[in-house]
Amino acid sequence: MAKGKLRRRLRRFDESLADQPVHALTDRVQIPSDPVSPGRRITTRVVYALAALFAAVIIVYLDRHGYRDVESSPNPNDPLSFLDCLYYATVSLSTTGYGDITPVTPSARLINVLVITPLRVAFLIVLIGTTVETLTTQSRQVYQIQRWRNKVRNHIVIVGYGTKGRTAAAAMVGDEVAPSEIVVIDDDAAALERAKSAGLVTVRGSATSFEVLRLASAQHAKAIIVATNTDESAVLVTLTARELAPKAKIIAAVREAENQHLLEQSGADSTVVTSETAGRLLGIAVQTPSVVEMMEDLLTPDAGFAISEREVSPKEVGGSPRHNTDIVLGVVRDGKLVRVDDPEVDALELGDRLLYIRSADAER
Repeated sequence: MAKGKLRRRLRRFDESLADQPVHALTDRVQIPSDPVSPGRRITTRVVYALAALFAAVIIVYLDRHGYRDVESSPNPNDPLSFLDCLYYATVSLSTTGYGDITPVTPSARLINVLVITPLRVAFLIVLIGTTVETLTTQSRQVYQIQRWRNKVRNHIVIVGYGTKGRTAAAAMVGDEVAPSEIVVIDDDAAALERAKSAGLVTVRGSATSFEVLRLASAQHAKAIIVATNTDESAVLVTLTARELAPKAKIIAAVREAENQHLLEQSGADSTVVTSETAGRLLGIAVQTPSVVEMMEDLLTPDAGFAISEREVSPKEVGGSPRHNTDIVLGVVRDGKLVRVDDPEVDALELGDRLLYIRSADAER
């Protein structure tokens, strides 16, 4: 009964955001793209214009017997030369028209093609460049959003791009997760701009809404990281995300340990108590600061040592994880983490996964 009321409250919108036309979502969803310099954009436009020009020249040349040059001498019925075709295509595409002043000599027509036409093209670029850029940018965004929504699967959604969310994204990118596979949900424009600058896909809105989560394709995500600023919003986001994505792995951060059970009851697979973890490290640093330094090293995947996970190889089956060539910290068996000194995992089995310490520098 309570779950049904929650569902009706969360779906209070008159129209689903995820069901809206793609062009209506360009202010909410941002797909990062490679920056292009203005000089390259202008060069591309000029190349397109020249391609259209020479296509017209070929068309006219192939049908040159159907054209007549009234200024030809002595016989106006002679077929056009290639230069005549080039001239005709040039004045046609540049919308010059046929007025009272018409170049009639080959030299004048050659100057018209080589000098006047580039000036006309430059003028047109300056005159309509802004409008063309606006239309092409919007069209490109619509195409990118549509393509992304059709293909995105098994990605990672980060709810909240504050200190916790930003650090989580950096850790995953350092652990060789492609930025394009990370989607950030936040309602703060500055945070979304930072995420976009890092190459991440962004969705503007509150993740307590079903529709915003659907817009980020959370129902197809393999993992959802809840890094909100308050425990109350973390619980509501976790509850909403679990109902929308029952198979996704949800990792949630909570400030106070007393709220940890609420996140677990809401559907979080893993929880991190940020205040107690930070306080514990501060206390340890008083007596043994080197331990904190080592912990920081282990939590940085792209340098020094790092904690990683891998599957047991056939050669390791039956052996003890304590005698492994890698420094093994624990064994994951049937989805449950078991300490390496537990007699239950004294003999490794096929399908086990090892938590071990790897050297990021050695792998590079």
